[in-house]
Amino acid sequence: MRQNPSFAMTDVTELRRVIDQNPWMTLVAKTDAGLVASHYAVLLDEDREDLTIVGHVGRPDDTILELGESELLVIVQGPHGYISPAWYGDGPNVPTWNFVSVHLSGVPEILSPEENLVVLDRLVRRFESARADPRYLWELPNDAHFVRGLERGTVGFRLAPTKVVAKRKLSQNRPDDVVDEIILQLERGGGGYGDPRLPAEMRRAHETLRAARGTR
Repeated sequence: MRQNPSFAMTDVTELRRVIDQNPWMTLVAKTDAGLVASHYAVLLDEDREDLTIVGHVGRPDDTILELGESELLVIVQGPHGYISPAWYGDGPNVPTWNFVSVHLSGVPEILSPEENLVVLDRLVRRFESARADPRYLWELPNDAHFVRGLERGTVGFRLAPTKVVAKRKLSQNRPDDVVDEIILQLERGGGGYGDPRLPAEMRRAHETLRAARGTR
């Protein structure tokens, strides 16, 4: 991902927020067979305060990705959406795409079966907890035999990234009145090509910028 200093994200707290709020990620590996990509839910490692993540892949994706043997690129895609040139005003402009994305790279550590079970349990709890009647991993009708069989069909990993590239391109190079108009248009639907979370993400970023400048 090409970086631009104006759009770079470096604050660990903000990066953790983006990672936590966007758990469906793309895993990319350069293997002897070429580039390979898979898609899995991934979480921050709750025992650390940095950008370490944990997750799992189903067998045989571990072999296909050469998990634990080669570098893994994990792509976190945050809110994004199409920005029409009509929202900039009457002058000549071109359309663009606003987005937030984080790239985490490194060689992952393979988890033990017990560690993997903890991660699997966390993943289920993360997504089931939003339901009125959650079904957690270790609850009936699942029994221990079933759960451990499930674990054997997966491979857990922990990735402490050795390289992080993060970008938040949210019209930071535009005047405040133009940014306000873009946010308004996105809130009205944005032509149907936007994540509904994008206007709030833009507002968050620009409130921080305006506070730093002493403007509102």
